[in-house]
Amino acid sequence: MLHSPSLSVSLGQATSAGPKNTNDDFFGALLPEGADRQLKGCVVALADGVSTSDVGRVASETCVKSFLTDYMAAPDSWTVKTTGTKVISAVNAWLHAQTRHAGEYDASYGYTCTLTAIVLKGRACHIFHVGDSRVWRVAGASLEPLTTDHHAVLDDAQTVLSRAMGANRAVEVDYHCEPVRVGDVLLMTTDGLHEIWSPSDAVRIVQSATDLDQAAQQIIDAALPLASDNLTLQIIRIEDLPLQGAVDLKHETLTLPWPKDFVPGDVIDGLTILREIHVTHRSRIYLAKCGDHRFALKVPSSEAREDDTALQRFVTEEWVARRINNPHVVSAPKLAGDRSALYTLSTYVEGRTLRQWMVDTPNPTLQQVRDIVGQIVKGLRAFHRREMLHQDLRPENIMIDADGHVTLIDFGSAYVSGVQETGPLNQAADILGTAQYTAPEYFSGEPVSWKSDMFSLAVIAYEMMTGKLPFGAEVAKVRSPKDRRALTYRKAGDAVPAWLDHCLQTATHPDPAKRPDALSEFETDLKRPSIRYQRKGRAPLMERHPVQFWQAVSAVLAITVAFLLIR
Repeated sequence: MLHSPSLSVSLGQATSAGPKNTNDDFFGALLPEGADRQLKGCVVALADGVSTSDVGRVASETCVKSFLTDYMAAPDSWTVKTTGTKVISAVNAWLHAQTRHAGEYDASYGYTCTLTAIVLKGRACHIFHVGDSRVWRVAGASLEPLTTDHHAVLDDAQTVLSRAMGANRAVEVDYHCEPVRVGDVLLMTTDGLHEIWSPSDAVRIVQSATDLDQAAQQIIDAALPLASDNLTLQIIRIEDLPLQGAVDLKHETLTLPWPKDFVPGDVIDGLTILREIHVTHRSRIYLAKCGDHRFALKVPSSEAREDDTALQRFVTEEWVARRINNPHVVSAPKLAGDRSALYTLSTYVEGRTLRQWMVDTPNPTLQQVRDIVGQIVKGLRAFHRREMLHQDLRPENIMIDADGHVTLIDFGSAYVSGVQETGPLNQAADILGTAQYTAPEYFSGEPVSWKSDMFSLAVIAYEMMTGKLPFGAEVAKVRSPKDRRALTYRKAGDAVPAWLDHCLQTATHPDPAKRPDALSEFETDLKRPSIRYQRKGRAPLMERHPVQFWQAVSAVLAITVAFLLIR
């Protein structure tokens, strides 16, 4: 049995070539420990190579090995669904290309197989399925199927695969997520077994088993006399589940001593404290030096000692920074050696905040605004591509150095999809960002997305140009979708061209669906009138020239009547 502080499972596996000389089935599992198990989960996969192909075994082995290794190597900020579907799509494309490279155009003789995989993460089972292998759940004395075979029936009533890995350039993957409980037992089978076995006997063997490997082998052995194909079975039993839904990013830091208040000249873990640079109710930040490099060393405030959520947000900042490599996002270097106290470390960014820049530059040129917004867009894209949201984009969290280079900082409020899917770290009532820059959907309790970060960015752009906010303090008063819809945009004024004001109004629209479809679209609309604006500017002929319009309509009607009378 494999244990972890949260998720714990037992696994049993067995396979047989049956009456055949080769076994085209392939199976595997990865059951990581510690933080990897919390962030990635336990992965079990099964593939069945088509029997008509000489490379069916190669295809099935490639599928399983690639899914296991590539899933674990993918960013842990991604959701299970995103990771699994991307990996499967990539493997399918490779298999299909191998078949074409070999000069074969019939999938039955190429690198083709089924693939079924499950990922156990948090308190859920994520299922990916292509083909006719199956996932079952033991339900009392019977088996509940959790997948549907991808079969097509030919004219002669023969059944063939309608979907398989490598059969086409793209593959459609069945995905769904099932909640699991302690004691649940899941079975994964290839068709060579489930077409001939006795489900009730299989359930009886599993429920009385103490060794799941022996149980799997016993079920295989019982089916062998009737076998005409390869047989494979995997048994997964849920032994324990997390008590709390959210992944605990601070687990390894809780044992560290609470840091003291530093003074210049103090040394900790090879870092020399130079001076204190910022203090808030949540943290205290110091400038520190190690060799020729300078860092921002942040320690939590004393108020955070008893606030579990605050500590989680505190360590989230460095966790996020280590997973993004972008010149417009502050980095978090990992120094050699272990830490002796609870603190976070990031690269020190020289310069001033965008807030100070706005004070120093009350009347910026449009080109200055576009340049800053463009750099922020590059930083936000790095978040969004890893399925993260910044969630606290404001002038105080944007740094500009002497050369005009922009860097995003402060990720304590960041949303990480791969973490949140196990259970929300932040309650719906929590508004983590700064109210005047936070999108209204946060306050109305509606779903948020990358368009929520776009809203914040557009508010900042509006403020840079006008010195004001597009909705004043009204966004913070939103409590329902009705309140959100009632928000009224304040025109930017004569200092901003009408087409540019329309761009800002669109990007800050209270309805996320009506904002631009990409950050690049918003960035482009800041440079020239958008297609939306141009269409809006072209009023119908009836509105532009109503007299001529009705004269034309009357003339057409008169000609029509005359034509009908002549007939």
